[in-house]
Amino acid sequence: MTTVGPEFLDAVRARVGGGTVESVAAAVEAAAREAGAVLGSTALGSLTRTVRDELFGAGRLQAFLDDPEVTDVLVNGPRDVWVERAGRLALTGVDLGGADDVRSLAVRLAAAGGQRLDDASPAVDARLPDGTRLHAVLPPVADAGALISLRAVRSRAFTLDQLVASGTLTPGLVPVLRALVATRANLLVSGATGSGKTTLLAALLSLVPHDERIVVVEEAGELSPRHPHVVRLLARHANVDGAGRVDLADLVRHALRMRPDRIVLGECRGAEVREVLAALNTGHDGGCATVHANAAADVPARLEALASLAGMSRDSVAAQASSAFDAVLHLRRTAADRGRRYLAEVGVVRRDAAGALEVACAVRCDPSGASEPGPAWSALAARLGLAAIGPAR
Repeated sequence: MTTVGPEFLDAVRARVGGGTVESVAAAVEAAAREAGAVLGSTALGSLTRTVRDELFGAGRLQAFLDDPEVTDVLVNGPRDVWVERAGRLALTGVDLGGADDVRSLAVRLAAAGGQRLDDASPAVDARLPDGTRLHAVLPPVADAGALISLRAVRSRAFTLDQLVASGTLTPGLVPVLRALVATRANLLVSGATGSGKTTLLAALLSLVPHDERIVVVEEAGELSPRHPHVVRLLARHANVDGAGRVDLADLVRHALRMRPDRIVLGECRGAEVREVLAALNTGHDGGCATVHANAAADVPARLEALASLAGMSRDSVAAQASSAFDAVLHLRRTAADRGRRYLAEVGVVRRDAAGALEVACAVRCDPSGASEPGPAWSALAARLGLAAIGPAR
């Protein structure tokens, strides 16, 4: 048997119990025998993987999600499937059938994430059981047919030395980053989508002493630091009946009651920034969060926009954020090579002469690996006890 048709899938589905590897393999073997096919161990294993991907995974897209080099899988049409590897998009030769097949795949994946996707609810943002982030849109919102975006979650945590080897970090910044963690500085990691915020944050959390408890709050389970005491709280979308929602703001409040040594918010994207600022202003040092921003200097405006969703004034944000965060670590992707991510700036969070929130540059780096101190370097160095060494030039 070289193809898996809907009748064969239905036959397997009727036999599958708990959906384990063993139950799927047994169901595939029984269905094949009933169909008059005799399979060897190799053919049975291959067919079982195909069926399992079709029933519980992403079908023909699952192979890409299983590839550790792939970060995103984008479906624009049945024969218009793209993947991103090492920061570069490439068109694949995958054929998903017809428009109805793409729609069915989108609906099935949404259901696997506990979400509803149909004409009454034509867009969905969900987390699949394996942690993969799903976004799908149906017509008429998607003009040419169903669109599927899948972002794979990779659990590997890099060391700072590995990030130096890959060009993400300038060697002179390693002592600065180590000191930020050791002195329990509150950090905000900023950058555009795919700039490496989660990768850098996981590496930093891996430096936290092992006798400390880290409580991570996320929408999707992306942060996996090399640390023995990490507990994770994941946001929950409302179910198909519109009930059961638990948002990030709720989880930050729960995290405060869990005896955290460090509280980490995977991404500030809404009103939960109010709870984060409150938590970091009540003695919870060493906390971290990420935020989308185009530049370190844009972080204050971004925080103000998010905090406004929680009813906070600009003055209140400036007072809270300047006290809550010690430093901003801003990452960029080079224009010449979209696969190159690097830490471009370390900034100090403070208020300017007029009382407005600002991020003053302490260290600026370029893609070549060179770095130079900025006007706020002396203040950061004094905070970290690094006045004698300074960043590498």
